[in-house]
Formats: sequence, structure tokens, C-alpha cells
Amino acid sequence: MAEEHSERRGRNDRNKRNDRRNRGDRKDFKEKSEFEERVVHISRNSKVVKGGRRFSFGALVVVGDRKGRVGYGLGKAAEVSEAIRKAGEVAKRNLSMVTMRGTTLPHDVLGKYGGAQVLIRPASEGTGIIAGGPCRAVLELVGVRDVLAKSLGSNNHLNVTKATLAALAQLRSKEEALAIRKG
Repeated sequence: MAEEHSERRGRNDRNKRNDRRNRGDRKDFKEKSEFEERVVHISRNSKVVKGGRRFSFGALVVVGDRKGRVGYGLGKAAEVSEAIRKAGEVAKRNLSMVTMRGTTLPHDVLGKYGGAQVLIRPASEGTGIIAGGPCRAVLELVGVRDVLAKSLGSNNHLNVTKATLAALAQLRSKEEALAIRKG
């Protein structure tokens, strides 16, 4: 009888432990955001101090909803995860709308920022996104599916991202262009 009792107690203890583990899982549950984040670049900076080197990290993050809204953010912190979180928050505050035509863009456009230039061209359906690095991340998160892009000049991640966003900001639909011409 004593053995049965101790065996039963062992089983109950195990159940209690499992209950505690399962309760912790609920805290980790996060609601799904409408925006998708993409880390474009992480830079490590060091500062030489008396005791050695102190590292800090900068993160460049692009955020978009794949429905025409996109933004970028730069976050700096002592830890990579904190820098990415800060950059994501900044990106969500700096969203801009992009004019699209179906799965592609309405016309060719050249965006410039600093030494970076980005040429973006519409493509026929089924082409996919032909672009590299930061330009690709921005175009994917905008929601464009068929596009050709070429990064010209500087290959600085931040400047290429800004040049891509500058190019997308220049896009006009046919109706908008006609309205501007008529005045």
C-alpha cells in the first residue's frame, strides 16, 4: 500500500511540473502582426575603452504589408535583438504608400540617394523579382511580384534602401499623371 501511495505521489508531482511548463508557453504567445519585417543589414561598431573594446550594433530593417505599404528603420543598441526591435518600431512609424499596377509597377523609375542609384522597371507576369540585396527586400515587402531592378553606384545598404524608396515614391498611376498634366 505504501508503494502504491508513493507511486501515485510521483505521478502527481510529474503532472504538476507539466502544468507549470504549459503555463509558461502562454506567455510566449504573440499576436500576428499585419506587417512583415526583414533585416537588411546588421553592423557592429566598437569603441575602445579602458577595459578593452565595447561593441554596439546597428540594424537596418524594412517593414511592409505586401499590399503597397513599406517603410525602413535604423536601430542602434548594445545587443543585436534590441537593435532589430528598435529598427522595426521606427520602420512602422515611417510607412509610405506605393502605386502598383497589378503585380508590377506602372512605369520605369530611377531613384537616387547619396551615391546610390536604383533603376526599377516593370516586368511581364511570371518574371519574379530580379533585384539584389536591400532593393529586393524592399520590393518583396511592398508586394510587387514582377519587376526588374539594378543597383547602380554605391552599394551602401542604407543608401540603396533609401534610393529604392525614393524611386517607389516617384511612381504615378496613369490617372494621376494625366491629372498633373491637365493642372
